Amino acid sequence: MEWSIQDIARSAGTTSRTLRHYDAVGLLEPSRIGSNGYRYYDEQALVRLQRILLLRELGLGLPAIAEVLAGQRDSAAALETHLELLEDEQRRIGRQIESVRTTLRKLKGGERLMAEEVFDGFDHTKYEKEVTERWGADAYRRGNEWWNSMSAAEKKAHQQEQLDIAAAFGAARASGSAPGSAEVQAITRRLHEWLRPAVSSVSAGYFAGLGQLYVDDPRYGLEGATAEFVRDAMKIYSERNLTA
Repeated sequence: MEWSIQDIARSAGTTSRTLRHYDAVGLLEPSRIGSNGYRYYDEQALVRLQRILLLRELGLGLPAIAEVLAGQRDSAAALETHLELLEDEQRRIGRQIESVRTTLRKLKGGERLMAEEVFDGFDHTKYEKEVTERWGADAYRRGNEWWNSMSAAEKKAHQQEQLDIAAAFGAARASGSAPGSAEVQAITRRLHEWLRPAVSSVSAGYFAGLGQLYVDDPRYGLEGATAEFVRDAMKIYSERNLTA
């Protein structure tokens, strides 16, 4: 069997332009080009495109994908490896779903959150590239070494402290406390102390910049006015207690 470029693009959820680009860079050639100039793809090309798309999902760029495909001539064996990776990811996502369900249930029921439940299925190393680009490879290395040096109980306690700090900020804001008040600044000091083992030296610029990230990036778990409240408290703490 063979499929036209339009059929393949539609089935794969991509575009004809993308498929032509894959051809131009030597990643996926059409099986043949008809007299009308249309590109056609056979089963072998179909499997190769599936492998390309799987590798893209894993975050690889096109040059890296070309290297992988060049080194894996056996399509069946390569797909078995992909399947294992996808099943691992499926299990991890399943754990994340259950983690979020548990968190929602406990929040609605007023139950105490447990760190190992909240963070089950989450991988702290997935932000390696982002941390490296933002603060340097040495910053990521130090933080990763520190994290891996801790026992499971120590990791649990550290994660629970983060949850407790976030809850304290939320309670302080709800009570009407100002970001610069003694109560809120004491909570902010806890946050500063919580960061120090991983970061080593928390400068004023770093601490205030992290506060702005809480506003800019929803992955940190803070939203809207709460994120702005924490940011303002961190900025005030930086100005009062930290050096540039």
